[in-house]
Amino acid sequence: MHKKILVVGGAGYIGSHMVRRLVDCGREVVILDNLSTGSRRLVHHGEWVEGNLGDIDLLNRLFSEHAFEAVMHFAAFSQVGESMQQPLAYYRNNLAQTLVLLDAMLRHSVKRFIFSSTAAVYGEPLAIPITEDHACIPTNPYGNTKLAVERLLADCDAAHGMKYTALRYFNAAGADESGEIGELHDPETHLIPIVLKAAAGQIDHIQVFGTDYPTTDGTCIRDYVHVNDLAQAHLLALDALLEGGMSAIYNLGSSHGYSVKEVIGQAERVTGKAIPVLAAPRRPGDPAILVASSEKIKRELGWSPVYEDLEKIIRTAWHWHLKQAG
Repeated sequence: MHKKILVVGGAGYIGSHMVRRLVDCGREVVILDNLSTGSRRLVHHGEWVEGNLGDIDLLNRLFSEHAFEAVMHFAAFSQVGESMQQPLAYYRNNLAQTLVLLDAMLRHSVKRFIFSSTAAVYGEPLAIPITEDHACIPTNPYGNTKLAVERLLADCDAAHGMKYTALRYFNAAGADESGEIGELHDPETHLIPIVLKAAAGQIDHIQVFGTDYPTTDGTCIRDYVHVNDLAQAHLLALDALLEGGMSAIYNLGSSHGYSVKEVIGQAERVTGKAIPVLAAPRRPGDPAILVASSEKIKRELGWSPVYEDLEKIIRTAWHWHLKQAG
């Protein structure tokens, strides 16, 4: 049998871009997704299987039928606010079901794992830019579950030799330039697609949560990284593991921060539309500034982002948005 990659959560935003990149590189891919947050509309490549990553019988069947050389995991719940309201759902999906997946992998001797982690593991930053050795003190259940999986992976490596790479994303954004796949959430909570909805007249205005932060314009500063650059980083991490590399943790960001107001201004320039804004109170737990240092993955794996400026990122997202609207 040909060696394949199992992509769990491959019908989601980042997972679908990963599948496209893998197929473009000649890999055979099996997608497992329960469509709780993903969309069948984003699946254009690979072999499709609908189901849960915590379904033991389904996993045993998949691992018996296919010779997987690695698993890539994108199937977490990822909304900070929702995790505060529904911690049990987050621990069940993000941690307990991942444990079932890892157990199945070990039973079938699949010992290469790429994990979609998050900057939320750091909590309130003590220094900017944030490096991988920054203290991990999450401030919400979402971050707690991701950090728990990272620790579980380290234990599985120590006990069973399961090699993994955990990639801590900052703010994924943009869309594939083909316009075939992009960000498709319901409800949408990410800044750039919400801003573009306002530009397209699909919503009346956007809310800016907090205008009194200690930043240059009073709004939060975040680090945005294009989804295809994320996919490329995952591919580099996968190749490194398959070539015998050791387990590792890397940040994925642009190493440059943009304020909420800067994002809105850039979106107005890209779209040529005015974007109505309403000021709203700060949200609990929103740090003023989150910016990554991605020097480690650039140095060790040769990651070289293509979409390094905000204008490029927003332009690809707008192209996707217009195609959906049309």
